[in-house]
Amino acid sequence: MSSIVTFEIEDRYMAPFFPKQKISIERGEGVFVWDEEGRRYIDFTSGWGVTCIGHAQPVITEALVSQSRKILQNPNSGLTYSPARAGLLLLMKEVLPSHLTHIFFSNSGAEANDAAIKLARKVTGRLDVISTHQSFHGRTISTASATGQAKHREKFNPLMPNYRFVTYGDPDDLKQALDSDVAAFIIEPIQGEGGVHVPSKLYLKEVERLCRENGTLLIADEVQTGFCRTGPMFVTGEMGVNVDFLTMAKGIAGGFPFGGFAMSGQVASRLEFGDHGGTYCGNPLGCAVAHAVIRYLLDHKISENVEKMGSICLARMAEWKQNHPEAIGDIRGKGLLLLVEFADAEYAAKVADECLTRGLFVRQTQGSGIRVFPALNIKEAELEEGLAVMQAAVEAVVA
Repeated sequence: MSSIVTFEIEDRYMAPFFPKQKISIERGEGVFVWDEEGRRYIDFTSGWGVTCIGHAQPVITEALVSQSRKILQNPNSGLTYSPARAGLLLLMKEVLPSHLTHIFFSNSGAEANDAAIKLARKVTGRLDVISTHQSFHGRTISTASATGQAKHREKFNPLMPNYRFVTYGDPDDLKQALDSDVAAFIIEPIQGEGGVHVPSKLYLKEVERLCRENGTLLIADEVQTGFCRTGPMFVTGEMGVNVDFLTMAKGIAGGFPFGGFAMSGQVASRLEFGDHGGTYCGNPLGCAVAHAVIRYLLDHKISENVEKMGSICLARMAEWKQNHPEAIGDIRGKGLLLLVEFADAEYAAKVADECLTRGLFVRQTQGSGIRVFPALNIKEAELEEGLAVMQAAVEAVVA
């Protein structure tokens, strides 16, 4: 097919949930993708954070082919054992904080967050859940209700009850909100979709202390920050924060739909058969792919590459801010989860459009921001090529 035919089919039959860019991507390799007419683009979105080790990664292809020749889904699903699942569980124990002793796999990050909220209510016998303003936890009705952005909530009223919101990064606000009705506090250790907000180093430790004192469970939503996106395998692990639930997805399987959550032994001891489940949860195919991706992250020391590439990005972006203070208000982020905040949404939209015209995919976020989160194994030359395109786009818009 040609791009025109693809456009016509999707515009006619796809549900109208996305304002589409008129580009039809046919294939990819590493940080590059090609449309149906053969034009090459650089991807600084990594499919919204999921293709963490690049497009068409050979280790993922090999895992898919090898496992698909054995079995995709067990008889009786989760009621039977799986060597693929057992292998992934062992590897997860290597990378997770040691106090998180029990793991369950899901199909997405929203599903993992939904389960953690549900189970926190079961364990505590309480109903209320606190989240933060500008947070994003998913698109199910429960996780949309937990998302601290009106645009993702209010159009779906009536929402699920018993959700409250506090200011991100402000422990005093949380302290005032905590009471005997609060089952859990769910938080992103670095807010992603909400604008890449990085809290102070002491904030999460103080959050942990306040939750412990109140008998409230702490849920760390590491769907976007997990698996080396910011450098360490998990942000909460690096900070020494002992959470009760850690939810994950996106980078866990390099683009294959997969997620999960880990919980402490104390939490797991208060759960029973039937408290949670799912037909595809922990399916052998997904487990094999996730194992291959995590093994790649470890064997190729991706954490070190992320820190190096992230430093290059921040230094280059700081130069843009210095040269164009009228256009760029802030540069922030950690590792390869970064945001350039422009003077207003119009500036950001024009820069994003100019980047695409020049062959670079970026993601406009929260109106005035452009989020940069490429594959974690990006090479320095590839990174420099993309940054050069983005710089040229900024200069063209400013001019």
